Amino acid sequence: MDPDAAAPVIALVGSGEFTPAMADVDRGLLAATGQQRPRVAIVPAASWPDGEAVFLRWAAQGQAHFLALGAEPVPVIVGDRTSADDPVAAAAISGADLVYLSGGKPGHLLEVLRDSAAGAALRAAHARGAVIAGCSAGAMVLGGRQFQVGGRAFLRRPVGWQDALGLVPGIVVVPHYDAVPETLVAPLVLAAPDGTRVIGIDEETAAVGRDGAWQVQGRGRVTVWQGHRRERFRAGSVVRF
Repeated sequence: MDPDAAAPVIALVGSGEFTPAMADVDRGLLAATGQQRPRVAIVPAASWPDGEAVFLRWAAQGQAHFLALGAEPVPVIVGDRTSADDPVAAAAISGADLVYLSGGKPGHLLEVLRDSAAGAALRAAHARGAVIAGCSAGAMVLGGRQFQVGGRAFLRRPVGWQDALGLVPGIVVVPHYDAVPETLVAPLVLAAPDGTRVIGIDEETAAVGRDGAWQVQGRGRVTVWQGHRRERFRAGSVVRF
């Protein structure tokens, strides 16, 4: 990427991918590509553990959503480590103007993308200037660290921490933030690695940023924790992390 060019846009979405609630956010992401008819790589890999029918439904929903917005969407059929090394799938990701990682199981998604051709293609697309968006599990893997999920009690007792993809270093993303009592998030915040900000993103809400400046978009709020300090930001606000 040209060092004088603006940093590529990244969107961290709390929930609501491929639904009318996020259409305005997605129009903005398409505009940020600078292309008249952007190529969008739909990557539903996080939903693979839920079964092929669920996986294909997310792929089709993403395709229909972005087609209606005037884009050229391509579902990328990557669900496990074998398919993640498929050169055709990797080429679809690396050549996209917008790469969208939808929700599901964050641990599985990270395993699929780490050290695979698909993961390398995602980094290459980002370095080239493509817009990268992740929703729920897709947002979690873009941070610097990721908490390991241990069932419904995961917020009370995180199993541990692992390095995520690091496209947004120094943060941990908690999606669906307004769907969980904040008292259950507190232990996660206190257990976060030193120097790490915990970013809580409400449902149908996004933090869209570049160069460390993030605008809150959608119906809800973004909550930023650093240690015991908590700040909240509503739609239209700009937060730096």
